Amino acid sequence: MDPKVIADTLWVLVTAMLVFFMNLGFACVETGLCRSKNAVNILSKNFIVFAAASISFLLLGFGLMFGNGNGFLGWDGLWFLGGADNSPAMGDKYQGAYSALSWTGVPLLAKFFFQLVFCGTAATIVSGAVAERIKYYPFIVFSFIICGIIYPIVGHWIWGGGWLATQGFRDFAGSTQVHSIGGWAALAGVLVLGPRLGKFNKDGTANVIPGHNMSLALIGGFVLWLGWFGFNPGSTMAADVDAISRICITTNTAAAAAMLSATLTSTLLLKKPDLSMAINGCLAGLVAITAPCAFVSVGSSLIIGLGAGVLVVLSVLAFDKVKVDDPVGALSVHLVNGVYGTLCVGLFCEERFIDTKVNGLFFGGGMTQVLLQLYGIGAAAVTVFGLSLVAWLAIKAVMGLRVSAQEELDGLDVYEHGSTCYPEFAARTIPLSLGAQLGETEPAPELSAKPSLQRH
Repeated sequence: MDPKVIADTLWVLVTAMLVFFMNLGFACVETGLCRSKNAVNILSKNFIVFAAASISFLLLGFGLMFGNGNGFLGWDGLWFLGGADNSPAMGDKYQGAYSALSWTGVPLLAKFFFQLVFCGTAATIVSGAVAERIKYYPFIVFSFIICGIIYPIVGHWIWGGGWLATQGFRDFAGSTQVHSIGGWAALAGVLVLGPRLGKFNKDGTANVIPGHNMSLALIGGFVLWLGWFGFNPGSTMAADVDAISRICITTNTAAAAAMLSATLTSTLLLKKPDLSMAINGCLAGLVAITAPCAFVSVGSSLIIGLGAGVLVVLSVLAFDKVKVDDPVGALSVHLVNGVYGTLCVGLFCEERFIDTKVNGLFFGGGMTQVLLQLYGIGAAAVTVFGLSLVAWLAIKAVMGLRVSAQEELDGLDVYEHGSTCYPEFAARTIPLSLGAQLGETEPAPELSAKPSLQRH
């Protein structure tokens, strides 16, 4: 076999595994930024969502997204399961059904796995925004819908050779295709669900509901940062040493710059450097650089990251102002910065990189690419939000969507799963000196948390 095919395949599979590992990062960030009484529920959702994505994308989504068809939908090779076992190597005739992926020479199943982990990421984004008040099984049903229908439809337009791609819209690794799609779907769900009990006062002001474990959230942030070195450079789907080296640096530079600017912004606005803002700042920089990472210089990535860090803090505060309750800041990170990052392609892209063939506004290219990017952003927004809203309302009508007020107050872990993440704390008793001799115990008093600057 051609050594290049071997090297490219290994690169694609290893980077796909890094993106798969990001599921752990999302689980840790979301769990850490929410309350302990919902920890099992959030962990379980982040665990099972990739199972739903795997089956849904295998049976339907991959064919809709990459199958030959027209500018709006793919249908050739629709039921991928029927041909998967017969197409393990490059050159198999079944691969002809997916001409949109013919630009990379790796085996079809490697292409499928790489695209699958991206689809799973979009579904996972939804979990954090709807956390702490959504029923378990309705969330799983929506995960099947987004991975099997919503994500693939827009994906065909952008990455499947559809009408946005032919117009010149560019999104290298998914600021729109992955992050904004997850963000628009999450926004629809948040609006249908409504805010958590106690989040907003009658006068519209927001109450702080601190996360229970910042150590876990920080671990998740590091895992996601690591996974992004598969997410962005891996999207070359080839072991192109020059391209993947530069994309690694643009990715890292944007993340670092955004973390610093988010920390500074939170200090200026909230009077203290908020760790949750720093974590989300890093993630915002990663989201923002995802679309332009291959098309921009390292210097441009620094500017993109600085903007993302400021934007994520302002966005978190703005969502509180309009009474949109997002426990982990997912909308600010993925939706807002997904839009921003996609727009940055039109601002900062340079024709000297990869196959961009155009310059952005700041490099003498005028408004042409900016308008194309806005066009694609708008098309994705209207489609994903509209389809997601219909899906959420249908699920609500058939299955119900939100847990009862009592279940929400007591925590979803016990009612939805029959267990807690920290049972030793829930059942802990403190023996009294005399009572201990008699075998009697007294329940430990609850700890009262001081107000925190964490906005989640």
